[in-house]
Amino acid sequence: MTYCVAMRLADGLVFASDSRTNAGFDQISTFRKMHVFDKPGERELVLLSAGNLATSQSVISLLERRAGTDTTNVLNTTTMFETAEIVGQTMREVIRRDNPDGKLSHVDFSCSLILGGQIKGEAPRLFNVYPEGNFIEATEETPYFQIGESKYGKPILDRIVNYRTPLDRAYQCALISFDSTMKSNLSVGMPLDIAIYRKDALEPCLMERVEDQCEYFHSLRQQWHNGIQELFSSLEPPAIS
Repeated sequence: MTYCVAMRLADGLVFASDSRTNAGFDQISTFRKMHVFDKPGERELVLLSAGNLATSQSVISLLERRAGTDTTNVLNTTTMFETAEIVGQTMREVIRRDNPDGKLSHVDFSCSLILGGQIKGEAPRLFNVYPEGNFIEATEETPYFQIGESKYGKPILDRIVNYRTPLDRAYQCALISFDSTMKSNLSVGMPLDIAIYRKDALEPCLMERVEDQCEYFHSLRQQWHNGIQELFSSLEPPAIS
């Protein structure tokens, strides 16, 4: 399992993903779920992946291989919408190749992707690409997308994040969202990959891997835990006879 979240805000873009793909008593596997395609000063693209690992790795590999050719690819498109179309087409291509007749119903070949970034001359954009290859775009009313194990980290995002949320606060909210998810589901785990892009900069203002020993993350999760405990203790209890 995995968990990824991305936000398109007035000031830029925030991406976060965990790296756990298998959790059990005797095996934990780690794979990066964040993939960057860029031409410094011209475009910055980020793909987050969840679902069937073989499918998502094949999609990323094909996108990377074709990025060095003269065919239309993610590094020579003119708009982010066109880029999302290429990603969706590639996903459909991989699934048709691996399960051409759709007969292996006992195997889930699907994966989900979040594509975000900015191409020079266009505003930052964010897309949720479904397993079928179609997609929707983030708006000011719906500024974030999640894929994977999303339910535990969603409440904090719904309460805090809006289009005008500053990037630093969005970063904090993403970390708390992951802490809430990891607290309730062992299939999501450290390390976390974080990427933040300020609008029109066309380069990351933050690109980091948050390891389990990260002091800031531990401080933030402890402050959040203590704050919730204190708030709950301050609530007036109901009258029970």
